Amino acid sequence: MTEITQAELQQKQNWKLTVAYDGTDFHGWQVQPGSQTIQGELQSALGRLVGEAPLPQGSGRTDAGVHALAQVASFPLRARIPAANLGRALNRTLPSSIRVLEAREVAECFHARHSAVAKTYEYRVLPTEPAADQICSPFLSRYVYAYSWKINFELLQRAASALVGEHDFRSFAASDPDLTARMNEENADEAVQREVPNTVRTIFRSEWREQTADGIDLLVYRVRGNGFLHHMVRNLVGTMLDVGRGYTALDGISRILEARDRAAAGPTAPARGLFLHSVEYAPVSL
Repeated sequence: MTEITQAELQQKQNWKLTVAYDGTDFHGWQVQPGSQTIQGELQSALGRLVGEAPLPQGSGRTDAGVHALAQVASFPLRARIPAANLGRALNRTLPSSIRVLEAREVAECFHARHSAVAKTYEYRVLPTEPAADQICSPFLSRYVYAYSWKINFELLQRAASALVGEHDFRSFAASDPDLTARMNEENADEAVQREVPNTVRTIFRSEWREQTADGIDLLVYRVRGNGFLHHMVRNLVGTMLDVGRGYTALDGISRILEARDRAAAGPTAPARGLFLHSVEYAPVSL
């Protein structure tokens, strides 16, 4: 066996985690003082396991109450540990509402957020209007938006199709709290004060589907794009539901996009129905 030198022992390995979580009881992904977050739990678990506490960088910052089927995080470690062992050890240490699906070493250049080329989100709606004859079970209510208005599915689908392509989604974006905080700092430099976020994104796929499982009828929205703004998916869903119930005209989607004003769009759908479905990377980055 080749002897490992001290220099090699000090070299950090880049790790990629794929993580699923129920976001109901967490204050989102990003670590916050005094609050339980996904990022904070992962950092704490790593510290207890290997004596190192890198801050895992996620593919994106899911908000409080938002879930993930396959969030991706990356971080460096000096500790030498087999990938399967790290995944199992983390799952024994983390809260049961967070599970590591895969742990593996990746190329040094890989970064969970900067290397991502596409993301897919899913939003689940449970129609509860009288004709639907459905009651939202307490065992389901944490993961769906129980919606009591009658919905025209064809209008809903056409509204989703109108979002495909490259658009300025400023009307569907909430203000970024991190940028606002930085601009309000007393020592904020002129570059920060002049910073204007780029709100142009490309949507590759946007569609609704009707799904039945265990006798429950759901409306599931799936959207894939090269990036998403703060609250963007939830604002899209709230606006499309307004179209589906006849409150907003179908051609209103294009007018809302052109307005580039959050006040022009519909309400923000609740966090509980939103799932980060998957994140895509170019093979070379792995």
